[in-house]
Parts: sequence; C-alpha cells; structure tokens
Amino acid sequence: MMRKIETGKTPAAIGPYSQGILAGNLLFTSGQIPLDPATGTMVAGGIRAETKQVFENLKAVLEAGGASLKDVVKTTVFLTDLSEFASMNEIYAAYFPSEPPARSTVGVAALPRGARVEIEAVAMVPPRLKA
Repeated sequence: MMRKIETGKTPAAIGPYSQGILAGNLLFTSGQIPLDPATGTMVAGGIRAETKQVFENLKAVLEAGGASLKDVVKTTVFLTDLSEFASMNEIYAAYFPSEPPARSTVGVAALPRGARVEIEAVAMVPPRLKA
C-alpha cells in the first residue's frame, strides 16, 4: 500500500512529484531545498542557513507521514560546492546528534532555484499505538 504525503508546512512541490510517499512502513521524502514555506523564496545566509531550512522542511514532511528525524535510516545530500561540505556537515550533525543515519553526499552541477544544498531521506515509520 502506498500513500501520498503532503503538508502545508513546507513549500508546495515545484514539479510533478509528491513531498513524500509512504510505502508500508517506509517513508520516502522528496529532496528538500531551502525554500521558506511562508514566502516560497530561498532563504538567505549561506550554506548553514540553507541547510537549517532544508532540515526544517524535511522535519515537516516526516511529521506529516508519522515519523521524525529519529526514524531516518538513510539520507542523500546534494551539494553544488563540495568545499561547503564541512559547513553543511556541522548543521547536519546538530540534527542527528546520536546514531546518525547512513548517508551519501553527492556533488552536483546545479540544484533547483539556485539552491546550494538539497537533502532527501528515507525513514521507518513507527507502528501507531491503538487506543
């Protein structure tokens, strides 16, 4: 069983894709870029600010699907400039202070809307308790 995950707490999709897909107990998020959900514009402030906004967007999609960052088992990070890896990694580590998920980081030529960073995640959704 698959179910589309959408939330108004992140920017609307800028193409023909879902913010997330729940397949069984796995939640797959689309890559999130640093768009401010309130304005629909890119956040300013460099790679650290962009990475923080990406994580806030990821958290919103995960929560809409019944998961949290603690449930993430794999991420893929896309960077347009690998020299910014250390700065991105500093923020990334703050969002996964213990038992971080598996991760791949890929250098890319460009990202949508001129973003410097995009992150996608796969999470295991915990079973819901029945009342």
